[in-house]
Amino acid sequence: MTAGAAAQPVTVVIATRGRPQMLRTAVRAVLDQRYDGPIEVIVVFDQIDIDPLSDVAVPSGRTVNTISNSRTPGLAGGRNSGITAAHGSLIAFCDDDDEWLPGKLASQVSLLERNSEASMVATGIRIESEGGSHVRLPPPRAAFSDLLESRITEIHPSSFLFRRSDLEGPIGLVDEHLPSGYGEDYDMLLRAARVGPVLSVVEPLVIVNWNRPSFFSGKWEGIVDGLSYLLQKFPEFARSPKGHARIAGQVAFAHAALGNRREARSWARRSLKGDRGQLRAYAALMISARFAPAGALVSFVNRGGRGL
Repeated sequence: MTAGAAAQPVTVVIATRGRPQMLRTAVRAVLDQRYDGPIEVIVVFDQIDIDPLSDVAVPSGRTVNTISNSRTPGLAGGRNSGITAAHGSLIAFCDDDDEWLPGKLASQVSLLERNSEASMVATGIRIESEGGSHVRLPPPRAAFSDLLESRITEIHPSSFLFRRSDLEGPIGLVDEHLPSGYGEDYDMLLRAARVGPVLSVVEPLVIVNWNRPSFFSGKWEGIVDGLSYLLQKFPEFARSPKGHARIAGQVAFAHAALGNRREARSWARRSLKGDRGQLRAYAALMISARFAPAGALVSFVNRGGRGL
Protein backbone atom coordinates (compact mmCIF):
# COMPACT_ATOMS: atom_id res chain seq x y z
CA MET A 1 0.00 0.00 0.00
CA THR A 2 1.05 3.60 -0.58
CA ALA A 3 2.52 5.21 2.51
CA GLY A 4 -0.21 6.89 4.53
CA ALA A 5 -3.05 5.41 2.44
CA ALA A 6 -5.92 3.68 4.16
CA ALA A 7 -6.11 -0.06 3.65
CA GLN A 8 -8.79 -1.08 1.17
CA PRO A 9 -11.94 -2.78 2.48
CA VAL A 10 -12.10 -6.46 1.57
CA THR A 11 -15.17 -8.66 1.26
CA VAL A 12 -14.58 -12.40 1.71
CA VAL A 13 -17.22 -14.65 0.17
CA ILE A 14 -17.68 -18.11 1.69
CA ALA A 15 -20.35 -20.30 0.09
CA THR A 16 -21.45 -23.26 2.19
CA ARG A 17 -23.74 -26.26 2.06
CA GLY A 18 -23.60 -27.74 5.52
CA ARG A 19 -20.17 -28.17 7.13
CA PRO A 20 -20.81 -26.08 10.28
CA GLN A 21 -17.65 -26.82 12.25
CA MET A 22 -15.27 -26.40 9.32
CA LEU A 23 -17.18 -23.26 8.31
CA ARG A 24 -16.54 -21.74 11.72
CA THR A 25 -12.84 -22.49 11.43
CA ALA A 26 -12.76 -20.80 8.02
CA VAL A 27 -14.65 -17.71 9.23
CA ARG A 28 -12.50 -17.30 12.35
CA ALA A 29 -9.31 -17.56 10.29
CA VAL A 30 -10.55 -14.72 8.06
CA LEU A 31 -11.51 -12.58 11.05
CA ASP A 32 -8.05 -13.15 12.59
CA GLN A 33 -6.18 -11.75 9.58
CA ARG A 34 -3.35 -9.32 10.31
CA TYR A 35 -4.80 -6.73 7.94
CA ASP A 36 -5.30 -3.06 8.79
CA GLY A 37 -8.36 -2.50 6.62
CA PRO A 38 -11.99 -3.48 7.19
CA ILE A 39 -12.95 -7.09 6.42
CA GLU A 40 -16.51 -8.05 5.60
CA VAL A 41 -17.28 -11.78 5.63
CA ILE A 42 -20.35 -12.81 3.65
CA VAL A 43 -21.36 -16.42 4.25
CA VAL A 44 -23.80 -17.65 1.61
CA PHE A 45 -25.94 -20.64 2.56
CA ASP A 46 -26.71 -22.69 -0.53
CA GLN A 47 -29.84 -24.88 -0.41
CA ILE A 48 -29.78 -25.01 3.40
CA ASP A 49 -31.14 -22.83 6.20
CA ILE A 50 -29.08 -19.85 7.35
CA ASP A 51 -26.90 -20.42 10.41
CA PRO A 52 -26.45 -17.00 12.08
CA LEU A 53 -23.01 -17.99 13.43
CA SER A 54 -23.90 -16.16 16.63
CA ASP A 55 -21.23 -18.08 18.54
CA VAL A 56 -18.42 -16.59 16.42
CA ALA A 57 -16.78 -13.57 18.06
CA VAL A 58 -16.41 -10.66 15.62
CA PRO A 59 -13.57 -8.23 16.43
CA SER A 60 -13.56 -4.50 15.74
CA GLY A 61 -13.15 -3.63 12.07
CA ARG A 62 -14.75 -6.89 10.98
CA THR A 63 -18.32 -7.85 10.08
CA VAL A 64 -20.04 -11.16 9.36
CA ASN A 65 -23.20 -11.27 7.23
CA THR A 66 -25.13 -14.48 6.59
CA ILE A 67 -27.38 -14.67 3.52
CA SER A 68 -29.11 -17.23 1.33
CA ASN A 69 -28.06 -18.03 -2.21
CA SER A 70 -30.54 -15.97 -4.25
CA ARG A 71 -29.23 -17.12 -7.61
CA THR A 72 -28.65 -20.47 -9.35
CA PRO A 73 -28.31 -23.30 -6.79
CA GLY A 74 -24.69 -24.38 -6.42
CA LEU A 75 -21.27 -22.90 -5.82
CA ALA A 76 -21.34 -20.47 -8.76
CA GLY A 77 -24.65 -18.94 -7.73
CA GLY A 78 -23.55 -18.87 -4.10
CA ARG A 79 -20.38 -16.97 -4.87
CA ASN A 80 -22.23 -14.56 -7.13
CA SER A 81 -24.80 -13.91 -4.38
CA GLY A 82 -21.91 -12.92 -2.14
CA ILE A 83 -20.22 -10.77 -4.80
CA THR A 84 -23.39 -8.82 -5.55
CA ALA A 85 -23.97 -8.20 -1.82
CA ALA A 86 -20.37 -7.12 -1.19
CA HIS A 87 -19.32 -3.65 -0.04
CA GLY A 88 -15.53 -4.07 -0.26
CA SER A 89 -13.45 -2.73 -3.15
CA LEU A 90 -11.60 -6.07 -3.12
CA ILE A 91 -13.25 -9.49 -3.12
CA ALA A 92 -11.73 -12.77 -2.00
CA PHE A 93 -13.01 -16.34 -2.00
CA CYS A 94 -12.55 -18.99 0.65
CA ASP A 95 -14.06 -22.48 0.62
CA ASP A 96 -15.97 -23.41 3.76
CA ASP A 97 -13.54 -26.23 4.58
CA ASP A 98 -10.28 -24.32 4.11
CA GLU A 99 -8.33 -21.96 6.36
CA TRP A 100 -6.28 -18.81 5.83
CA LEU A 101 -3.04 -18.20 7.67
CA PRO A 102 -2.85 -14.79 9.42
CA GLY A 103 -0.62 -12.94 6.93
CA LYS A 104 -2.46 -14.07 3.80
CA LEU A 105 -4.62 -11.08 3.03
CA ALA A 106 -2.08 -8.34 3.79
CA SER A 107 0.52 -9.98 1.54
CA GLN A 108 -1.95 -10.30 -1.32
CA VAL A 109 -3.34 -6.79 -1.12
CA SER A 110 0.17 -5.36 -1.06
CA LEU A 111 1.13 -7.34 -4.18
CA LEU A 112 -2.04 -6.33 -6.03
CA GLU A 113 -1.59 -2.64 -5.22
CA ARG A 114 1.99 -2.72 -6.52
CA ASN A 115 0.90 -4.28 -9.83
CA SER A 116 -1.94 -2.39 -11.49
CA GLU A 117 -1.76 -4.66 -14.56
CA ALA A 118 -2.61 -7.80 -12.55
CA SER A 119 -6.12 -9.21 -12.94
CA MET A 120 -6.02 -11.06 -9.60
CA VAL A 121 -3.67 -12.38 -6.91
CA ALA A 122 -3.46 -15.87 -5.40
CA THR A 123 -1.10 -17.54 -2.88
CA GLY A 124 0.54 -20.87 -2.32
CA ILE A 125 -1.28 -23.58 -0.41
CA ARG A 126 -0.66 -26.37 2.07
CA ILE A 127 -2.77 -29.43 1.36
CA GLU A 128 -3.74 -31.64 4.28
CA SER A 129 -4.61 -35.10 2.93
CA GLU A 130 -4.71 -38.63 4.25
CA GLY A 131 -1.11 -38.94 3.07
CA GLY A 132 0.07 -35.96 5.14
CA SER A 133 0.91 -32.31 4.42
CA HIS A 134 1.93 -31.16 0.96
CA VAL A 135 3.09 -27.63 0.14
CA ARG A 136 2.19 -26.44 -3.37
CA LEU A 137 3.68 -23.15 -4.58
CA PRO A 138 2.36 -21.39 -7.70
CA PRO A 139 4.52 -19.44 -10.13
CA PRO A 140 4.75 -15.72 -9.30
CA ARG A 141 3.10 -14.83 -12.63
CA ALA A 142 0.88 -16.80 -15.00
CA ALA A 143 -0.36 -15.65 -18.41
CA PHE A 144 -3.35 -16.90 -20.40
CA SER A 145 -1.13 -19.20 -22.47
CA ASP A 146 0.30 -20.76 -19.29
CA LEU A 147 -3.20 -21.50 -17.99
CA LEU A 148 -4.28 -23.01 -21.29
CA GLU A 149 -1.42 -25.49 -21.07
CA SER A 150 -1.82 -26.23 -17.37
CA ARG A 151 -4.55 -25.71 -14.79
CA ILE A 152 -1.71 -24.78 -12.37
CA THR A 153 -3.60 -26.38 -9.48
CA GLU A 154 -1.30 -24.63 -7.03
CA ILE A 155 -3.52 -21.57 -7.72
CA HIS A 156 -6.43 -22.59 -5.51
CA PRO A 157 -9.80 -20.76 -5.37
CA SER A 158 -9.52 -20.31 -1.60
CA SER A 159 -6.66 -17.93 -2.35
CA PHE A 160 -8.35 -15.86 -5.11
CA LEU A 161 -8.37 -12.08 -4.61
CA PHE A 162 -9.91 -9.71 -7.17
CA ARG A 163 -10.78 -6.07 -7.57
CA ARG A 164 -14.54 -5.82 -7.37
CA SER A 165 -14.51 -3.51 -10.40
CA ASP A 166 -12.96 -6.33 -12.48
CA LEU A 167 -15.61 -8.85 -11.40
CA GLU A 168 -18.31 -6.33 -12.27
CA GLY A 169 -16.50 -5.48 -15.51
CA PRO A 170 -14.00 -7.26 -17.77
CA ILE A 171 -13.67 -10.57 -15.89
CA GLY A 172 -17.32 -10.98 -15.00
CA LEU A 173 -19.07 -13.03 -12.34
CA VAL A 174 -18.74 -16.77 -11.80
CA ASP A 175 -20.27 -18.68 -14.75
CA GLU A 176 -23.61 -20.07 -13.55
CA HIS A 177 -24.16 -21.88 -16.85
CA LEU A 178 -21.24 -24.25 -16.32
CA PRO A 179 -22.75 -27.77 -16.10
CA SER A 180 -22.75 -29.00 -12.49
CA GLY A 181 -20.50 -26.05 -11.64
CA TYR A 182 -17.46 -28.22 -12.30
CA GLY A 183 -14.35 -26.25 -13.24
CA GLU A 184 -15.79 -22.84 -12.29
CA ASP A 185 -12.50 -21.84 -10.68
CA TYR A 186 -10.51 -22.76 -13.81
CA ASP A 187 -13.00 -20.84 -15.95
CA MET A 188 -12.46 -17.74 -13.78
CA LEU A 189 -8.69 -18.10 -14.00
CA LEU A 190 -8.81 -18.25 -17.78
CA ARG A 191 -11.10 -15.24 -18.00
CA ALA A 192 -8.95 -13.29 -15.55
CA ALA A 193 -5.78 -14.12 -17.46
CA ARG A 194 -7.37 -12.72 -20.64
CA VAL A 195 -7.59 -9.38 -18.80
CA GLY A 196 -4.10 -9.38 -17.25
CA PRO A 197 -1.52 -11.64 -15.60
CA VAL A 198 -2.44 -13.76 -12.60
CA LEU A 199 0.05 -13.02 -9.82
CA SER A 200 0.73 -15.08 -6.71
CA VAL A 201 2.37 -14.66 -3.34
CA VAL A 202 4.75 -17.62 -3.45
CA GLU A 203 4.12 -18.73 0.13
CA PRO A 204 1.73 -21.40 1.49
CA LEU A 205 -0.79 -19.06 3.13
CA VAL A 206 -3.93 -21.19 2.74
CA ILE A 207 -4.59 -24.60 4.30
CA VAL A 208 -6.62 -26.78 1.93
CA ASN A 209 -8.28 -29.71 3.66
CA TRP A 210 -8.51 -32.81 1.49
CA ASN A 211 -9.02 -35.22 4.39
CA ARG A 212 -12.80 -35.01 3.84
CA PRO A 213 -15.20 -35.96 1.02
CA SER A 214 -15.44 -33.53 -1.91
CA PHE A 215 -18.82 -32.43 -3.27
CA PHE A 216 -17.51 -33.51 -6.70
CA SER A 217 -16.12 -36.85 -5.55
CA GLY A 218 -17.41 -39.55 -7.88
CA LYS A 219 -19.73 -37.19 -9.81
CA TRP A 220 -18.27 -38.23 -13.13
CA GLU A 221 -21.12 -37.06 -15.36
CA GLY A 222 -20.76 -33.51 -14.06
CA ILE A 223 -17.01 -33.66 -14.73
CA VAL A 224 -17.59 -34.81 -18.32
CA ASP A 225 -20.18 -32.10 -18.97
CA GLY A 226 -18.22 -29.33 -17.25
CA LEU A 227 -14.93 -29.98 -19.01
CA SER A 228 -16.58 -30.47 -22.39
CA TYR A 229 -18.26 -27.08 -21.88
CA LEU A 230 -14.90 -25.43 -21.16
CA LEU A 231 -13.38 -26.83 -24.34
CA GLN A 232 -16.20 -25.24 -26.31
CA LYS A 233 -16.12 -21.96 -24.36
CA PHE A 234 -12.39 -21.45 -24.91
CA PRO A 235 -11.58 -22.21 -28.55
CA GLU A 236 -8.00 -21.19 -27.78
CA PHE A 237 -7.43 -24.74 -26.49
CA ALA A 238 -7.09 -25.72 -30.15
CA ARG A 239 -3.73 -23.96 -30.23
CA SER A 240 -2.51 -25.60 -27.02
CA PRO A 241 -2.01 -29.33 -27.71
CA LYS A 242 -0.92 -30.10 -24.15
CA GLY A 243 -3.78 -28.14 -22.64
CA HIS A 244 -6.35 -29.83 -24.85
CA ALA A 245 -4.75 -33.23 -24.15
CA ARG A 246 -4.95 -32.65 -20.40
CA ILE A 247 -8.66 -31.89 -20.45
CA ALA A 248 -9.37 -34.68 -22.94
CA GLY A 249 -7.55 -37.05 -20.58
CA GLN A 250 -9.74 -35.94 -17.69
CA VAL A 251 -12.88 -36.46 -19.77
CA ALA A 252 -11.58 -39.89 -20.82
CA PHE A 253 -10.97 -40.82 -17.18
CA ALA A 254 -14.48 -39.72 -16.16
CA HIS A 255 -16.07 -41.69 -19.02
CA ALA A 256 -14.05 -44.74 -17.99
CA ALA A 257 -15.24 -44.37 -14.39
CA LEU A 258 -18.82 -44.25 -15.68
CA GLY A 259 -18.28 -47.47 -17.63
CA ASN A 260 -18.54 -45.68 -20.98
CA ARG A 261 -15.75 -47.72 -22.53
CA ARG A 262 -16.13 -46.53 -26.13
CA GLU A 263 -16.23 -42.83 -25.14
CA ALA A 264 -13.30 -43.32 -22.76
CA ARG A 265 -11.13 -44.81 -25.50
CA SER A 266 -12.14 -42.12 -28.01
CA TRP A 267 -11.24 -39.29 -25.64
CA ALA A 268 -8.04 -41.09 -24.59
CA ARG A 269 -6.95 -41.22 -28.24
CA ARG A 270 -7.68 -37.50 -28.60
CA SER A 271 -5.62 -36.84 -25.49
CA LEU A 272 -2.62 -38.92 -26.55
CA LYS A 273 -2.63 -37.30 -29.98
CA GLY A 274 -1.78 -33.99 -28.31
CA ASP A 275 0.47 -35.35 -25.56
CA ARG A 276 1.88 -38.88 -25.63
CA GLY A 277 2.79 -38.53 -21.97
CA GLN A 278 -0.72 -37.69 -20.71
CA LEU A 279 -1.11 -40.08 -17.77
CA ARG A 280 -4.86 -39.52 -17.38
CA ALA A 281 -5.40 -41.00 -20.84
CA TYR A 282 -3.42 -44.14 -19.98
CA ALA A 283 -5.33 -44.43 -16.69
CA ALA A 284 -8.61 -44.18 -18.61
CA LEU A 285 -7.50 -46.99 -20.91
CA MET A 286 -6.58 -49.13 -17.91
CA ILE A 287 -9.96 -48.53 -16.29
CA SER A 288 -11.89 -49.20 -19.51
CA ALA A 289 -9.95 -52.46 -19.89
CA ARG A 290 -10.86 -53.27 -16.27
CA PHE A 291 -7.25 -53.48 -15.17
CA ALA A 292 -7.82 -50.95 -12.34
CA PRO A 293 -10.83 -49.32 -10.59
CA ALA A 294 -11.26 -45.53 -10.92
CA GLY A 295 -11.85 -44.97 -7.21
CA ALA A 296 -8.58 -46.60 -6.20
CA LEU A 297 -6.59 -44.44 -8.64
CA VAL A 298 -8.28 -41.24 -7.43
CA SER A 299 -7.61 -42.14 -3.79
CA PHE A 300 -3.98 -42.87 -4.61
CA VAL A 301 -3.31 -39.47 -6.19
CA ASN A 302 -5.32 -37.63 -3.51
CA ARG A 303 -3.16 -39.10 -0.77
CA GLY A 304 -0.19 -37.44 -2.47
CA GLY A 305 -1.92 -34.06 -2.53
CA ARG A 306 -2.81 -34.26 -6.21
CA GLY A 307 -6.13 -34.41 -7.99
CA LEU A 308 -7.59 -35.84 -11.17
